[in-house]
Amino acid sequence: MNNTQLGISEKTMMPLGGAREATRPVISYSGTQQNELLAALPRDVLESLFEHLELVQLPFGKELFEYGSKLENVYFPTTAIVSLLYVMEDGATTEIAVVGHEGVVGVSMFPGERAMCTAVVQSAGYGYRLKAQALRDAFNQGGALPQLLMRYNTALFAQMAQNAVGGRHSSIEQKLCRWLLDRLDRSPTNELKVTQEMISIMLGVRRESITAAAGKLQDDGLITYRRGNITVLDRDGLERYAGECYKVAKTEYDRLLVDVAGC
Repeated sequence: MNNTQLGISEKTMMPLGGAREATRPVISYSGTQQNELLAALPRDVLESLFEHLELVQLPFGKELFEYGSKLENVYFPTTAIVSLLYVMEDGATTEIAVVGHEGVVGVSMFPGERAMCTAVVQSAGYGYRLKAQALRDAFNQGGALPQLLMRYNTALFAQMAQNAVGGRHSSIEQKLCRWLLDRLDRSPTNELKVTQEMISIMLGVRRESITAAAGKLQDDGLITYRRGNITVLDRDGLERYAGECYKVAKTEYDRLLVDVAGC
């Protein structure tokens, strides 16, 4: 994806010595529309954040923050997908939520607030970074921004709650369907680059269980799987298979999109 597609422009300046020195990419209104929360803000509110926003590349595996660390930056993904993880003392990992172009990562309303989970980039891409204090300052001014963030927080909580319930009461096949659908909602295509090992870590189950579940979904014609690439062939079928495991959180996000239109 080039800079034009991202909605930014590279400006350069000519110092006295004559050498060209690149400056920070200019934040544009069209570029910020790739994140649905930023896009939902009134234009004047959004543009007031421009001097604080920074377009950043988010490579696969980058840790944005870890559990217990001070939250200093907020991230609004555009093309990247971020996993929120809980990591046990023995290193065991479970995904508690996933965030993409619909949301925000790292919001803290109080100075010195600590992270309650670890955030890791699971699908490489771009996003906008904002200092946590800048967001707090904007939040304290009232208006559309705090309303929007509180609505999003409700939707994120619904996703976490459904993951917790699904982790206890859903089958491996249902968990896998929900996991794939969560990524599909945040991806531009029906193809996902992911290994069975990664899925097993995120879901906290044995790899052999994921292999068996993926094989069943492939036999049923819902997906194809080859060398770390999963292609979804029948999204409706995945949704039916996932059932309540996926539907509750998706309904809350759909409601969020309706609510933010009135912010």
